[in-house]
Order: sequence, then structure tokens, then C-alpha cells
Amino acid sequence: MISKDLLQPFQYLFDTELIESIAHVALLKNYQKLDIIIDIGQELNFIPLLIKGNIKVLREDNNGDELLLYVLESGDTCAMSLTCCMVKSVSKIRAIADDEVTVIMIPIAQMKLWFNTNESWRQFILQSYQIRFDEMLETIDTIAFMKMDERLFKYLKDHVKLTASTTLEMTHQEISEDLNTSRVVISRLLKQLEREEKIELGRNKIRVLEF
Repeated sequence: MISKDLLQPFQYLFDTELIESIAHVALLKNYQKLDIIIDIGQELNFIPLLIKGNIKVLREDNNGDELLLYVLESGDTCAMSLTCCMVKSVSKIRAIADDEVTVIMIPIAQMKLWFNTNESWRQFILQSYQIRFDEMLETIDTIAFMKMDERLFKYLKDHVKLTASTTLEMTHQEISEDLNTSRVVISRLLKQLEREEKIELGRNKIRVLEF
């Protein structure tokens, strides 16, 4: 059993009965930055509800290169893991802690039961599908229609919104992995953005000046 106070990010989404039920069945887990929360090929017995921190959801190609699909924030769940649970398939994505993360894990059986019996849970699941689907469409549009420098600047601005800070602690290598390109390309484009006075570069830090 967990404290109902931990469920504060979900208080406005779930009814009182559901909050009570979640507090009784959920498991609490904490992760450090870069910890793998869900891995590709993993069988899922629980779905995560994000209490604190951000989680990056990534897809891996046949060469082992990763592409960032979307980022989860407090109050979110992962629609891709929901799908795996509903159809009993293994995970097709990797979910990695982007900073210190706290999640609560909901057993599959409870997830399915609540979907059939609780309107607030059903609406949360359906809305989560819609939000993540829209974000994946945005990712596809970004890859298909934006040049790499535009993708990079959008990536930085999105992280400003996520972290509520214009100073981002990230390495060139980390950015290159998220955008599925080389570190050399990212370093060159970051220098270009700095010359354009859109950002200011520091050691493992990027200050976004225009957003």
C-alpha cells in the first residue's frame, strides 16, 4: 500500500474510489538518471504511472541506433506499455529515466478491471493513447519535413518546456542519440546555433536564449 499523497499528480484525473484502489494495489519504484525502466523485448506485468521526473521513450532500429519518440512527465503513463499489456505482447520500446524518477506500478489485472468498471480510469487510458499518438505524429513530421538544425532547435526548446529551465544539462552525445545522428553533426549545429545567438554553450550545459 502507498500513501494517497503520492497520487497528487492524478487527483484531478481519478475519482476518489479509484485513488483509494490505486493506493492499495500499486507498487512504488524509484529510478536514477539513465536507469532503464522498460526495455525492448521485456514482458510487462505492470504499467507505470509517473509521479516525479521525466522518462524518455525510445525506439531502436536493427543497427541498435535509438530514436526519441516522446517524453513522459509527471501525471503521464506510457501508451506503448498499455498496448503491450492489453494484447500480451513484449515491449517494442525502451523507457529511460531522464532524471530522478518516481513511478507507481499498476498490475495488469487491475488495469483491465478498472478499464471496464471505472469511467475516470477509462478516460485516462483513452486520452493517454490520443496524446501519445499525436506526439508520435509530430515526431514523424519533424523527421520528414524538418532539417536537422531545425529538429535540434525544436528538441532544445521542448526540453526547456519539460524542465521549466532555460539551462539544460546534457551532452552532445546524449542529444545525438535522441535525434539518431552523429555527435559530430550535433556539435557543429550547436556551434551554428550559438553563432546565431539562439543558445550559449557551456561544459555539458546549453543555455537557450531564444524560445
